[in-house]
Amino acid sequence: MQAAGRHALVSIPIVIIAGCAIAAINFGPRSTMGFFLTPMSSEHGWGREIFALAIAIQNLVWGIAQPFSGMLADKYGTARVLAVGAVVYSVGLFAMANTTDPVALQFTAGVLVGLGVSGSAFVLVLAAFARLLPESMRTIGFGFGTAAGSLGQFIFAPLGQGFISSFGWQETLMIMGVIVLIVPLLAYALKGKPQAAPAVAGRKDQSIREALGEAFGHRSYQLLFAGFFVCGFQIAFITVHLPPYLSDIGIPALYGGYALALIGFFNIMGSISSGVLSGRMPKRWILSGLYFLRALAITIFILLPPSVPSVLVFSAVMGFLWLSTVPPTQALVAVMFGTRYMATLFGFVFFSHQVGSFFGIWLGGMLFDATGSYDGVWWLSVLLGLFGAVVHLPIVERPVPRPAVA
Repeated sequence: MQAAGRHALVSIPIVIIAGCAIAAINFGPRSTMGFFLTPMSSEHGWGREIFALAIAIQNLVWGIAQPFSGMLADKYGTARVLAVGAVVYSVGLFAMANTTDPVALQFTAGVLVGLGVSGSAFVLVLAAFARLLPESMRTIGFGFGTAAGSLGQFIFAPLGQGFISSFGWQETLMIMGVIVLIVPLLAYALKGKPQAAPAVAGRKDQSIREALGEAFGHRSYQLLFAGFFVCGFQIAFITVHLPPYLSDIGIPALYGGYALALIGFFNIMGSISSGVLSGRMPKRWILSGLYFLRALAITIFILLPPSVPSVLVFSAVMGFLWLSTVPPTQALVAVMFGTRYMATLFGFVFFSHQVGSFFGIWLGGMLFDATGSYDGVWWLSVLLGLFGAVVHLPIVERPVPRPAVA
């Protein structure tokens, strides 16, 4: 209970509830971006690549900024970074709602929202959980925090689609901008920063430069970094391009909302299950299995004739596998390097995820405009899934050796 003792003013249940609420609010609006592709592109006369590039930039900026958001949280405290990030996120959504040209869209929907998301992301929530929760509760906390993001997707997917139908896409973006401003009120429960103490008893404390050098020189961290690229590519492509893809194959637009909501709903169960299993079996096996099953699910989906039942089943299966990769990935970082620089080290792994997101979204739009089809990106997602299944198997799940304290 040492971690909890350092945060005596806030109980463990409040920490978990507040952190999960922040994750849900952060995740919700950005998970609906695919719904804005068609109305914004149609109103402004854009091809799909313009909007797709903006959201790809959003994910890339998020990924680039995430390690630095983690460093700021490790240095100045989680609550401060979450509050500032949420304000930037909100401003980005308001500005996006009033954007009329492609360059402005890249800046508002891309840069501003990306920076805001990175500063209020569930990545910081999970790092705070690692610091504030007892070690025995960490992997379960990671599962709940990840699942909360999916709960946000489950709630916001139909909500966003309903708002667009009732009020229009501009008003919907502004409504979401207001909702994001709830985050600073919740952030107090996660206040604090890691203490300057060895991450593992009996080991020498490190500077952040030493921690980064150690991590990037460690083969298992390199493999984890490479594998998380696949996760980002697959889920970002599906989040943004699944709704228009379904319309292209003759599925009513309504089912795009249902599909993303189902993904969010089933990921709640998948993330919690993954968090529980991560405390009971080798995490590298869990990750390998998840990526293989994703590749299999995508293959079956694109080979089957298009139908509403196949869309709903695919969404449920992918939902269960969606962010289930996060708890074992986060747990592996903690196992190998401790919690001292958790937000920073996982932030760099997450950067790889967001580079994958950039390519998944951008290639989806570019190849569709060039060929009129998403088939090439679907098959690339399958190949990357097989790569992810293989690359995690050699990971060594034990603390890195460090000099003992003299």
